[in-house]
Amino acid sequence: MKKIGVVIPACNEEAYIERCLLALKSAQTYFFQYFKTIENLPEIQILVVLDHCTDSTAVKVQQMGIPAMSCDFRNVGKARHLGIQQMIEQGCDWICCTDADSFVQCDWFQVMLQHQPTDAICGVVELDQWDHLSRKTRQAYLRHYQDSMGHRHIHGANLCFKASAYIQVNGFQQLDCHEDVDFIRRLEKAGAQIVWSNQLRVTTSSRLSSKIAAGFAHFLQKLELKQAAKKPISLCK
Repeated sequence: MKKIGVVIPACNEEAYIERCLLALKSAQTYFFQYFKTIENLPEIQILVVLDHCTDSTAVKVQQMGIPAMSCDFRNVGKARHLGIQQMIEQGCDWICCTDADSFVQCDWFQVMLQHQPTDAICGVVELDQWDHLSRKTRQAYLRHYQDSMGHRHIHGANLCFKASAYIQVNGFQQLDCHEDVDFIRRLEKAGAQIVWSNQLRVTTSSRLSSKIAAGFAHFLQKLELKQAAKKPISLCK
């Protein structure tokens, strides 16, 4: 791990992007302070991929001094892939993915380094707010979510891997959703070493509106509706 590249796809995320980038900057500072006695620490580079943004997301990213690139895919998998390609071309050998509506913990980069050597790390997420969700929904979510080492959750908001492993399995595919799950499944089939860590943590938005038909917000919305109807639930993510 010589150069870390962080890729954040964003589509009209003016309400969340500053929180996301401030957390990454704090984690970056914490990383270099924690390992200040170690020589040859990896460089950390952050890139926002602005995918069909029509709000002030781009302005806020620029004001924070974070590099960005634009596209008009309206597809999170394609946007991630574009950013990852850029990071690899700039010499990054370790790629990190998070989302614009999420924020990493201050030890995010530190935990990655401590889990080496590995081909990939799948972290966990926790929700930023519960107020708009019912008590039954919260109980169901927490009962089924595996917040432990060895969990099997896959979140694009908290996923990192070797650039070489990404290239080996041809990276993220042009899927409407679940490009993260598809990618990890192909890594598993290729025999990659994957750490399933609850030490690598990200807090994500618990909003119920989503730009992705089957994304995490849709999952929460569906869970809320099922609890309201008192139907059996099956959580797979």
